[in-house]
Amino acid sequence: MSNPAAPASTPVRNPWLWVPSSYLAEGIPFAMVIWVAGTMFKDLGHTDGQITVATASIGIAWSLKPFWAAFLDMYRTKKFFVLLMEVLMSGLLAGIAVCLPLPNYFQITIAILWVLAFMSATQDICVDGIYLTSLDEKKQAAFIGVQGVFWNVGKLFGTALIVWAAGSLKEDHGLSVTAAWSWAIGLSGVTLALLAVYHWFMLPTGSITERPKGVGDIATTFLDTIVDFFKKPSIWGMLAFVFLYRSSEGLLLLEGRLFLQATPEHGGIGLSLKELGVIDGTISTFVSLGAGLLGGAFMAKFGLNRKTLIFMALCLNLPHITFVIMSQLAGPGHTLSLWTIGTLVTIEKFGYSFGFVANMLYMMQQISPGRYHMTHYAFCTALMNLMLVPTQAISGPLADHFGYKTYFIIVMFAAIPSVAAACFAPFPRKPDNGHPV
Repeated sequence: MSNPAAPASTPVRNPWLWVPSSYLAEGIPFAMVIWVAGTMFKDLGHTDGQITVATASIGIAWSLKPFWAAFLDMYRTKKFFVLLMEVLMSGLLAGIAVCLPLPNYFQITIAILWVLAFMSATQDICVDGIYLTSLDEKKQAAFIGVQGVFWNVGKLFGTALIVWAAGSLKEDHGLSVTAAWSWAIGLSGVTLALLAVYHWFMLPTGSITERPKGVGDIATTFLDTIVDFFKKPSIWGMLAFVFLYRSSEGLLLLEGRLFLQATPEHGGIGLSLKELGVIDGTISTFVSLGAGLLGGAFMAKFGLNRKTLIFMALCLNLPHITFVIMSQLAGPGHTLSLWTIGTLVTIEKFGYSFGFVANMLYMMQQISPGRYHMTHYAFCTALMNLMLVPTQAISGPLADHFGYKTYFIIVMFAAIPSVAAACFAPFPRKPDNGHPV
């Protein structure tokens, strides 16, 4: 099966009417599953180990997208699946809100989050498909930045607005922790339902260049893409880079936020939900956007080569020391100012977003080029995200066992494989920008 070609010639609504809302709708469920759920469980009294072990593996759903993406083209339209997923996801979020008062809410919520993740991944596939088949290459390039901005607005909605709303309901209006989170999660469900209604009228249908003849047709093409992928020169060295580049960051992605929530009596910072929503939600999202743009500009100027890759690996990992500093200063009787916390968290987020650009560019320029460029790039991102599952899963138990002070020192040592991977990453493709490898 070939990749989508030129979009259909039928008139398509102004992209401004559906591209921003589509990627906003992509970002919301991802944020709810990956970040907001952990914040909620922490506020409900669960340990870091319970949270990370239960939630880290859910991210596999987005990693496995290439395995069922082609099957969606066998039935109905891309718009049909987007609307169906958005309606079902709004119902699942409502289900979480309803089940929180139950005694076994934790197990029920984790099960719902798994289903929600696979539905969100399916929505991603179909929204991207509509984007590729409804817009010509010029408009695709023009709106690529809009994609990223509004996906991050969806993240902001979850990590800032929903978390802040739960905190406000609890702290300012006297609701119980359970009731506050039920209303906040319900708000996210209502938002997705409203977006589904809007997309019923505004979202293009999307086209299918060639509808698969059956499962055999899909399987043959998919196997061919896998064989072609592993025939690439230096593929195992390149995959080692993809696996190791975020080794340290994986230990921080979930645990850093839980540390900010933890009480000083347990060695944490003790941020309220409203403070967490502002610092690690609003400010961090805007900083990440700016750092990502600057990282892209840096790589455009100096090119992807050994020196820039090592420099970006250092930018990604060295700012983790901010959590070492905070953990050493935190504790009973030691209160850090919000200004200090915000500054240190901002430095870490900036470094991560700036340095992460090199990872994406390496996968795009060194691993993916070839007959199945788009599919192989999807393989790369899937493998990269799979690496995060074990590191995120063990982050909570390690923090519970060693305590935050020692744990964040372990995070710094985990940066060694990341920098080493950058030092020894293969460059089988010569850059076409004139910069030496």
